[in-house]
Amino acid sequence: MEHLEVDEREEMWEKVQEALLNDQIDQFRAEFLEMHPYDQASLFEEMDVEVRKKVYMYLSPEEISEVMEHIDHEDVEPFFAEMDPRLASQVLADMSTDDAVDILNMLDKNKVASFLTIMDDDDSDEIKDLLHYEEKTAGSIMTTEFVVVKANMTVREAMLHLRREAPDAETIYYTYVIDEDKHLVGVISLRDLIIAEDDWLISEVMNERLVSVPVGEDQEEIARMFRDYDFLALPVVDFQNHLLGIITVDDVLDVMEEEASDDYSKLAAISDVDSPDDNALASAKKRLPWLIILLFLGSLTASLIGRFEETLDQVAILAIFIPLIAGMAGNTGTQALAVAVRGMATGEIDKQGKGKMIFREAATGFITGASCGLLATVTIYFWKSDIFLGLLVGLSIFATLIVATLAGSLVPLVMDKLNIDPAVASGPFITTINDIISILIYFGMATAFMNLLI
Repeated sequence: MEHLEVDEREEMWEKVQEALLNDQIDQFRAEFLEMHPYDQASLFEEMDVEVRKKVYMYLSPEEISEVMEHIDHEDVEPFFAEMDPRLASQVLADMSTDDAVDILNMLDKNKVASFLTIMDDDDSDEIKDLLHYEEKTAGSIMTTEFVVVKANMTVREAMLHLRREAPDAETIYYTYVIDEDKHLVGVISLRDLIIAEDDWLISEVMNERLVSVPVGEDQEEIARMFRDYDFLALPVVDFQNHLLGIITVDDVLDVMEEEASDDYSKLAAISDVDSPDDNALASAKKRLPWLIILLFLGSLTASLIGRFEETLDQVAILAIFIPLIAGMAGNTGTQALAVAVRGMATGEIDKQGKGKMIFREAATGFITGASCGLLATVTIYFWKSDIFLGLLVGLSIFATLIVATLAGSLVPLVMDKLNIDPAVASGPFITTINDIISILIYFGMATAFMNLLI
């Protein structure tokens, strides 16, 4: 199956639509099933409701499940609402268990109960087991569709077992080995199984050095492990080292996207990224809490400027440089914040040490502050023909950029120490804090050296 270009997709869509409208079942199935599942899902989402209802009739539950697995889980609720409950429950049963659980977590609880009741007991029991795990943990993203062999099996027995179980497994590149008490004791790759002698015991060819994760491990840490070790799959165990499931790389890619989206929303001072389906009221409710906090912090900035009213009365020209200095502080603080949050998310800060990171950011603030401060001094001198005004603005920028850079890097570390998500040290928050710092530095220096400015 090939991934379609835009023009090819539109041409294929026309053929599929024509076959559907003319009730040409065989033609529709031939055209539709020839496509890559991603393209099937893309076209499926574009269909009108009445057209999709024909698709539900012309495809098997297993074929529909493959389409559903390639649609964002947040967007599938309307499609399951369109299906007959029996078809919907069968589609869920035919999906990978972890994908089915993710979708059920998005649905109304009454519908979930109904679907599970209609399903076969074996399918519903597997899904119920995973539904009990806390969201964003290893248990919530693992699948129970994997193959295990016992350590006392021969390679021949293991291969026969693998052939029987492989059709229902999510991956067979790694086969996990358990003992008689179902403890995880090793792993063997498909390659090693193929090249091993038939009469060798699995215990003789398996790799006993393997990495596993506890069922309650945070999904962000799991994503980091996949990145560091280049895993294709990772076993999930309980506190007694019983094998409960596996996490595959395709699930981790979804986790990475979810975590990146979550961190971005927090950096933008939004509690949750707006959905295209949100109405204006829902979007406003998500954004208002932070905006109200920032409104009060902004009022503090205005109050600080009011305290230096006498200084402004005597040297009114100072006012025109307030946006320049505050803007520079906000920009450099946001840059340092982004570096710190990313370093914490990727684990780079833990590797290099927090002290080293803080020293590097302080040095960066010194260099950027000195460069921008010198440039500002020279520019203002030639612009206003006042060397003391130029020095005041230049020194203020120099000091402000050092402090703002340190604030941008230190605030996330402090929040992490307090067990608060460092991403909530958002750009607007840091910008407002640095506005206050820059005003204090600028007007403090101006007041101290007033006699040179008048």
